[in-house]
Amino acid sequence: MEFPHPFGDYTLLEPIATGGMAEVYRAQAGGFAGFEKIVVIKRVLDTLAQDPDFVEMFVNEARIAAELHHVNIVQVFELGKVGDTHFMALESVDGLDLAELVTEGISRGPFPIPLALFVVTEVLKALAYAHSRSASSGEPMRIVHCDMSPQNILISQAGEVKITDFGISRAAFQARAVQDVIRGKYAYMSPEQVDGKSLDARSDLFSLGVVLFELLTGRRLFKREDRDATMKAVRAGEVPPLQAYRPEIPASLGVFVRTALNPVRSERYQTAEEMLEVLGQIRMAEDFSSTNHDLSSYVKRVREGDHTVGQSAVDTRGVLVLSVSIAVATDVDCAEEMRRLASEASGEVWESAGHTMLVSWKDDELSPAMKKALGLMVKLHRLGAQYHAKMACGLAPGLTQLDKETGRPPEGWELEGPFYLARWMMALSASRGRPVLTRVAARMLPPEVGVAPLGNISVLGAKSLRLYEIRPSR
Repeated sequence: MEFPHPFGDYTLLEPIATGGMAEVYRAQAGGFAGFEKIVVIKRVLDTLAQDPDFVEMFVNEARIAAELHHVNIVQVFELGKVGDTHFMALESVDGLDLAELVTEGISRGPFPIPLALFVVTEVLKALAYAHSRSASSGEPMRIVHCDMSPQNILISQAGEVKITDFGISRAAFQARAVQDVIRGKYAYMSPEQVDGKSLDARSDLFSLGVVLFELLTGRRLFKREDRDATMKAVRAGEVPPLQAYRPEIPASLGVFVRTALNPVRSERYQTAEEMLEVLGQIRMAEDFSSTNHDLSSYVKRVREGDHTVGQSAVDTRGVLVLSVSIAVATDVDCAEEMRRLASEASGEVWESAGHTMLVSWKDDELSPAMKKALGLMVKLHRLGAQYHAKMACGLAPGLTQLDKETGRPPEGWELEGPFYLARWMMALSASRGRPVLTRVAARMLPPEVGVAPLGNISVLGAKSLRLYEIRPSR
């Protein structure tokens, strides 16, 4: 097929995707007085156009989606037929799906927690609306999406979140034979969906829990080497603790995910509204605020970064860097001893001037590097006490990119987030006389080390950076 290609009242501009059942195209709709609108055309494959069962399923998708008018759901404009081919005209979302966003954003490190919770919040709003939708007769439609996966969550350039593809969704008006067919992506199915049991809204909530787990950890939860192994993993329902991958994740969020992924549906969140309320409380308590603008900025940074991959000497792997700045005010020369302690803690001294140094650890996992940094901080405390010196310390985790040849960040790294923040916190520590830590670091301290909240401070453009300080031992 050559493009542009006429198709009824539309012009197909370019292909977007081809699946096992339908083709998707970016298209242009013409209208009165030269009116034009970009839409998405989803049309049945020619090989299935004569299959009455599939055509019925396709029409049912349109019937379901056409009943849903919500800002977080892709709108269906038209269900039609050109020749023997059934098609749908859908709202065009200028952006990418969540799976693509996560894949393209790997070089920037783990997916930001506030953005992950924002995306799930927006999806929950859509599900709450769809699950409670009633037909014009007043009868509940009992819609279940049945394929809540990253591929069906679209993120626009403007930071909008929309769910799409009700192609395998189920509703009250469908025949039981259609509802009993198992369709979807096995790695995101609920246990009851894998077993072919009757489904309700709680199945979608389980699937969304899988999406959230993978967003937060960067790991697949149930995906295995083949379909049978994947289905077995879903049935077993074993969910590793989130903190095993990202220790900075608060316990409340871990409980939230485990509840959403309970294999017993009566023990899960029972409605999207309930799940939305609990998640809202966590976001507020943990200062995980984020907006459409924040998501839009992230999407733009990710897309802009794509153009530089492979064109420079920058290693695009996400590398975790922990920065510690130490200042000891003393006339005694202990700088060499400070550097020795840093080396013993596997730290790399990137700056050293007098009794001030900046130490970094590069590690694929946060926990080991954090423990080394905290261990060094304790030893430097003891060193300061030995010399009756005043010590200032700031501990800040962050992400950066490294030059492939030097192993250091590119020029200008001194002003990057974690490095600048560590220095800034060191200055605050010096004025208060206590080590200052971010919330992530504070959570990693052993129980015997007491910390006190210092407050929320706006720094480096962050809306709400919560800092803590170590309390003096009594």
